[in-house]
Amino acid sequence: MTTKMKLLAAVIAASAVSSVAQAAPAVPAHQAENAWFSDAESSVMTKSSMDLPSANAKNVILFVGDGMGISTLTAARILKGQKEGQDGEEGYLSFESFPYSALVKTYNVDAQTPDSAGTMTAMVSGVKTDVGTIGVDEDVIRSDCYSVAGNEVVTALELAEIKGLSTGVVSTARITHATPAATYAHSADRNWEDNSDMPSAAFACEDIASQLVNFEDNLEERYPGVDVDGIEVAMGGGRRHFLPKDAAFNSADAVSSTEGDRTDGRDLTSEWQEAYPNGTYVIDQSGFDALDTESTERVLGLFNESHMQYEADRENDVAGEPSIAEMTEAAINILDNNDKGFFLMVESGRIDHAHHAGNAAGALEDTLAFADAVQAAVDSTDPEETLILVTADHSHVFTIAGYPKRGNPILGKVVPVGGESPALASDGLPYTTLGYTNGRGMMDLGQETDSDAGYSEAINAGRQDLSAIDTATPGYHQEALVPMSSETHAGEDITLHATGPGSHLVQGVVEQNLVFQIIGRSLNLLAD
Repeated sequence: MTTKMKLLAAVIAASAVSSVAQAAPAVPAHQAENAWFSDAESSVMTKSSMDLPSANAKNVILFVGDGMGISTLTAARILKGQKEGQDGEEGYLSFESFPYSALVKTYNVDAQTPDSAGTMTAMVSGVKTDVGTIGVDEDVIRSDCYSVAGNEVVTALELAEIKGLSTGVVSTARITHATPAATYAHSADRNWEDNSDMPSAAFACEDIASQLVNFEDNLEERYPGVDVDGIEVAMGGGRRHFLPKDAAFNSADAVSSTEGDRTDGRDLTSEWQEAYPNGTYVIDQSGFDALDTESTERVLGLFNESHMQYEADRENDVAGEPSIAEMTEAAINILDNNDKGFFLMVESGRIDHAHHAGNAAGALEDTLAFADAVQAAVDSTDPEETLILVTADHSHVFTIAGYPKRGNPILGKVVPVGGESPALASDGLPYTTLGYTNGRGMMDLGQETDSDAGYSEAINAGRQDLSAIDTATPGYHQEALVPMSSETHAGEDITLHATGPGSHLVQGVVEQNLVFQIIGRSLNLLAD
C-alpha cells in the first residue's frame, strides 16, 4: 500500500471513530424522568412550537417597575412562593412567564448610573438624555429653562394621541414625578413639579403639573394642524402640585394644614374640570369605586397629597386608595372604549422609594402588587390585540448574599445548607440574605408598614448584632455598608418582558431607547 493510500485509510478510519464518538448517548431513565429535566424539556418543546406573533398591535401597555432590578425580581418571586407555602425559588412573577425577554442597558448620556427622568425619556421617546431632564434631548442644560425650546422630543403617548388613540398614565408615585411626567411633559428639571419648585429665572417655562392639564393645547401648539382630545386617564398621587397654597383649597382628606403648594393661585383641578366638563375628578377610594368605566370619557384621579401609599401601608390611608391593579383595570376599561385602540403607561413608583429607604419588605410588597397589576392587564385584554411590555427604569444596590439553604425565608437571616441556626460571619454575628451596598442602615421598626418612617431615625450603617431581631417584620430595614442619607440606584442592566403583537422584537441585550421603537412599530406610530 502506498503512502498516499495509507494516509487516506487513516483519514477514513479517524472519520469513522469521530462519527461514533459524536453519536448522542441515550439519556438514562432516571435522568429523563427527573422533574427538573422533564420540566425544562416541556418548556423547550412549548417554545419550539410557538408561531411568531403579529407585528401590529391595537393597544400597547408599558409597565414600569421603578427601581425593579433583577435582584428585586428574584427576591419578590421567592417571597411570593413562600407566602403561598412553597420554598419560593421555583416560582415566577406573572410577567416572568411572558414568551420574550431582553436585558436593557440603562445608562444616561451623562451618567453611568442613571435616574428615572433620563431613563423614562429614553423609553418613551427613543432618545437617551441627561440625568434629571424630562422629554428633552441631551442638548438641554439642566435647570436652564431657555435651553428647552427646540430640544423637545415627541413621546409615544403624544404620537398615540396624534393618531387618535386613547391614552393613559397611571402611577403610585406623584403623577408629576419623573417617570409618569416623561410621557407628557418637557422640562429642563424633573423637580419643577409645580411653580413653587422653580427659580424665578425659570418662570418662562411651564411647570409639570400645568403641562399635564394643558397637554392638549400644548401638543396642538407644537404641531400646527394637529387635533387631539387629550389624555383620557391620569391617576396617581401628587395633588399638592395642582392646588394653591391656601387652606381654603384643601381636599376632604388633606393631612397637611395647607395641602397645596402652588404660589400662583391656580387650582389646576378646577381648570381640568372646566376644560373637560364630561370628565370625572376623583380623590379617594369611594370616588374611584363609583366610576362607570363603560361611560366615563376621562378621569383625573389624585389620591394623595404626595405619593400614594406603599402597598403594605395602603389600608392606613385616610380616605382609602385603589391598588395599582385596580387602577390598571379601570384604566383599560375606560381606554378600550375607543375602537382605534390605546396606549397606557403604568408605573409602580414606590418600589424605588422603599429601596431608597433601605426597606426590602416594602419594596418586595410593592413588586408583588405590581405583578398583580400586570396580571390584571393580561386578564382584561385580548392577547391578539395588545402588546404588554414590562420593564424597570433602573436597579438598586440591593443584594442577595450568603449561602442560605433552599426555602430559607428571603427576609430572614442566612441559615446554611444542612443547618438549623443562623450562620455567623467572621465577626461572630448573624447576617441577612438581603442587604444594601449603601444607605441609612439597619433599623428595627417592628410592624411599621411605612417605609419612609426610617428617615426620622439616625443613620445606622455598618454591621449590627441581629441575634435578637426579627428581620422578617415589615419595619425591618436591612444593613448597609456605606452610610448615606438615602440608598442609591445601581447601574447594571434590567429586564424587559413582552407578550402580544410585536413582542418578538424583545430579544438580546438592548439599549433602553429601543423600547420606544418597539412601541412605535407595533402601533404604527412611526413614519417609514
